[in-house]
Amino acid sequence: MIKYLGSKRILLPRLLAALQSLEGISSVLDAFSGTSRVGYELKKNGYQVFSNDINTYAHILAQCHVEAEANSTRGTATQLIEELNQLPGKHGYITETYCINSRFFQSQNGEKIDAIRDKIETWQLSPTLKAICLTALIEAADRIDSTTGVQMAYLKQWAKRSYRPLQLRLPAMLNAAANRPCQSYQLDALAAADAIPADCAYLDPPYNQHSYLGNYHIWESIVRWDQPEVYGIACKRIDCKQNKSDFNSKPKALPTFTDLINRLRTPNLIVSFNNEGFIDRSAMEKLLSEKGHLQTIELDYKRYVGAQIGIHNPKGDRTGVVSHLRNKEYIYIVTAKPLKAVMMSSIAAAPTSSKKIAA
Repeated sequence: MIKYLGSKRILLPRLLAALQSLEGISSVLDAFSGTSRVGYELKKNGYQVFSNDINTYAHILAQCHVEAEANSTRGTATQLIEELNQLPGKHGYITETYCINSRFFQSQNGEKIDAIRDKIETWQLSPTLKAICLTALIEAADRIDSTTGVQMAYLKQWAKRSYRPLQLRLPAMLNAAANRPCQSYQLDALAAADAIPADCAYLDPPYNQHSYLGNYHIWESIVRWDQPEVYGIACKRIDCKQNKSDFNSKPKALPTFTDLINRLRTPNLIVSFNNEGFIDRSAMEKLLSEKGHLQTIELDYKRYVGAQIGIHNPKGDRTGVVSHLRNKEYIYIVTAKPLKAVMMSSIAAAPTSSKKIAA
């Protein structure tokens, strides 16, 4: 799975422990699914997952990692990926935009992305098989990009991984759970809250002014294959200027999140947020305590890799000092009845993953 700012890889054991501490939970709405790391883990543990995200690339990832059933798609998907890997590269939109006009990929890999994406578009695939092929392409491109993990900028010097040839692999998929088909949606979070009932909702909304569309605009363009007009050194999609979420606005974030909470059709709620976000802990706890019994777990973590590298201008020159290298992550759990102290202790003590950063 891809590198992702806001990844919940490290939080996953605690999020799962929190969910397992609740009674009568069989279905979960993941309203901001991102790369579907959380949804995939929940499906693996037997939950029926409803993944939702407004961005097209996130919807595609959810179709592959959460909705797809490996036992019925693996064979055909493997054959398709093998065929895509054999294609010779050709100069196209990705090569011109992200290898020549910017430096996200080496040209030989940009040409492979162009050839593979064109080929996928010519095939008359089912939505699921197309999502699997597109996910394989995004994950392959992620393994050979030259960024710190976000696409707001590229590295001044080529990353070592960028010299490796692009190679597609079969993405991670799970077999179908008995009588619990998972589904993916591409809705605004407020619309998802209105439309999708579940036993519990998991919310991981945007924290600050940086939109996920702007952070991962290349994945959006690869998936949509609309070859949009771009702007700036990072060659962002032009619609990054117009498609602004209220969650990315400091004055609008809390009212919008309040509206979302009030619309949810779920009796239980788990929220992850951190102390760098527009909604501080006191405001979050005041809001959530009105929905049921609230308990909060506070965790200390390193900030994302870009913060470790430092602040640079568009030319790659260091221009400032990072204010802090650690932050506080909060897991808010809202239930009808308070959880026992022993359960809260077990959630807080759940082990963290030692794997390298992933989605």
